[in-house]
Amino acid sequence: MLENISLNTIFSIVLIFCAPIIGGFLMGIDRKLTARMQSRMGPPIIQPFYDVIKLWGKEPFISSTLQPILAFCYFGFSLTSFALLALGQDLLLIIFTLGIADSCLIIASLNSKSPYSVLGGKRELLSIMSYEPVLLLTAISIYYVTGSFMVARIFYLSYPLISYLPLVFIALIPVLVIDLKKSPYDVSASGHAHQELVRGVFTEFSGYSLALIELGHWTKVVMMLSLVSLFWATNLIIGICLALVLFFIVLVIDNVYPRLDWKSMLKTTWSIGIILIIANIVGLIARVVMHI
Repeated sequence: MLENISLNTIFSIVLIFCAPIIGGFLMGIDRKLTARMQSRMGPPIIQPFYDVIKLWGKEPFISSTLQPILAFCYFGFSLTSFALLALGQDLLLIIFTLGIADSCLIIASLNSKSPYSVLGGKRELLSIMSYEPVLLLTAISIYYVTGSFMVARIFYLSYPLISYLPLVFIALIPVLVIDLKKSPYDVSASGHAHQELVRGVFTEFSGYSLALIELGHWTKVVMMLSLVSLFWATNLIIGICLALVLFFIVLVIDNVYPRLDWKSMLKTTWSIGIILIIANIVGLIARVVMHI
């Protein structure tokens, strides 16, 4: 038993340090698949790593003394949230830690004189307000099924979570779209300078501070996809495949739907997402009542 615990802990620690690397490969796959959907060749899958190394070697333009510190905090808290998830800790603590990481990014963007950065920071705040209630309700719905907020408890289930929480799983799709900053809800920033905010919340970052932001974003992507994989935690391979399928769906949505405004984003998550989760919870309660 002690040997199994040690192996699980070692695996979790290795996974934590590999999270930014996995996220970098996912971003490379993102670029390649997006290019193919648009009938282009696209860059190599390892191109994001080239970009980060190049950014790290560039001389940064520091618009605020707090900017590098907050960029490091964004990466640090993103990695901490994933570490808590990998070690099977409290879901609420994971969500709150992720919220702190997002807050660091917002404060850094608002602590600038650039109108693009400030407006991007305000929209990033709206983005958090749109999907945080969905994540909290997701944690509550998982608690209703497992009887605990601890992630480790999910792995003791004899059935996959998705069999009891299918609507909650669907509600996470717009959350992924927003968190990955994909169309139609890339309101605070974009992977390309094709919107009215240019790079939005990322505008004032450069050099190693922008590299830290990229690493933090990669880690957040892995964290969110890991959260999705918990819906089939009874089989690790199926859970990973489920997360990758949802990742591909997000890429398809990004290439199919035009960009919408922040009002549409709030309506989607606060109406459709929350309603789906509440309906799922009500269905579970009704199932329990019928068996009494």
